[in-house]
Amino acid sequence: MAFKNPFILAFSLAISAFLVDSAPLSAAEPIRCTVIIDEDTGETLYRQGSCDQAFYPQSTFKLPLAMMGFDAGVLVDAENPRWKYQAKFKGPERVRKDTDPLIWEKDSIVWYSQELTRKLGKRVFADYVQRFGYGNRDVSGGPGNTDGLTESWLMSSLKISPDEQVRFIRRFLTGGLPISDHAADMTLAIIPHFEACDGWNIQGKTGAGWLRDKAGKTDYDRPLGWFVGWATKGEHRVIFARLLVDTKRYPDDPISYVVRDSLIDDFPKLAEGF
Repeated sequence: MAFKNPFILAFSLAISAFLVDSAPLSAAEPIRCTVIIDEDTGETLYRQGSCDQAFYPQSTFKLPLAMMGFDAGVLVDAENPRWKYQAKFKGPERVRKDTDPLIWEKDSIVWYSQELTRKLGKRVFADYVQRFGYGNRDVSGGPGNTDGLTESWLMSSLKISPDEQVRFIRRFLTGGLPISDHAADMTLAIIPHFEACDGWNIQGKTGAGWLRDKAGKTDYDRPLGWFVGWATKGEHRVIFARLLVDTKRYPDDPISYVVRDSLIDDFPKLAEGF
């Protein structure tokens, strides 16, 4: 029915515009990526999802941190140095224990990473990140008042994409990083092992956190989970990264465990093509 009164028509259009503008925005979609490349050739063997988007590396950064620590001589071997937990670290109960490099990687202990970067110092730490060409190389810190030296990789300034993760790991495995053979060997020795079906042995590091909202605050409805590393079967070694940025909370296991376990379960089928 046509409106004869122009005032009624104008009022009706205004109400319609308000309703449209007030309609809730569509919910954010999960962000997923799985990418696998061949170590020898660098050829992409499998790639699905948004693999070129960069996110906080979180505890996957313990891989390059181990390389730095062993190369600089701060770390000695799998069992040394063993540092004592201190109350000032304010860690959860599970990390309140003396920790060596093997325990550090296995249990993903943040305070040990932070003690390591403190011992490296700002200049040396930043120099390693630059020479490694790691992600966006930004260790300035800042978001959420995070400190660059001890938190730049934790929901802060440093970001890396899944594509960059696998390329970085390939450089490490093929001797393309500026570190000693000892540093490379010791890093390989402390990265956790996981058995997959069909004869694949997987080594890798998880990482978990959250995105930040526009105000810079933690968005607990956008958890971020990583699993990155390499898988070996006989003489064949491939490099992988799996990422999930979800839209729901994980009240039980960290999202990184879900990402890790799904990759391990999926790997034999993913590997059928190579």
